[in-house]
Amino acid sequence: MRRTPRQERSREMVERIVDAGRAVLARDGYARFATTRVATAAGISPGSLYQYFRDKDELLGVLMERFWAEAGDRVAASLADRLAEPPEELVPHVAEALLSALEQDSRLLRVVVEEVPPSFHEGHAHHLRRRVQDLVAAYLAGRAPRGADAATRAWVLVSVMEALSVRWILDRPAVPRERLIEEVGLLVAPYAFRAGRD
Repeated sequence: MRRTPRQERSREMVERIVDAGRAVLARDGYARFATTRVATAAGISPGSLYQYFRDKDELLGVLMERFWAEAGDRVAASLADRLAEPPEELVPHVAEALLSALEQDSRLLRVVVEEVPPSFHEGHAHHLRRRVQDLVAAYLAGRAPRGADAATRAWVLVSVMEALSVRWILDRPAVPRERLIEEVGLLVAPYAFRAGRD
């Protein structure tokens, strides 16, 4: 950001701009995302916006960072107290946590996944995956059979569950949420806890 907000009024202005930017991006899509539209939505002049953000790319970078960080916070909070649960209970909770975190703003998720260039958000999405993978790897480390690589399995599990969650939210197939979570459990639980190579 061009200027770090230190006073309460400045912080409120940044939040106002970010909220407006998020709404404009979700409503209009990446191709029509412009600082003039954001300024209008925030009820400020473009000049006021430029006091804090150099251009739309800088604002978009902050939006993507916030989007994925908030999703990561929701997933981590939902899983932190469940790491003592047995596998048959934890796996559905991981799937539910990812679904809930990613569907908070499904319109924005669609724009992020399908329109925003990966250079703006892939690093932030990776941070979300890493947070969940670390939790899952810690869980698997004490439970996976001999020869299993907990870190590798955590990466595979989280990648599969994230991909399925995103596609379910965006495609809206004729698969009820509860059935999806059940199917995810059937898919990943046997893999997570099968014996590894010696």
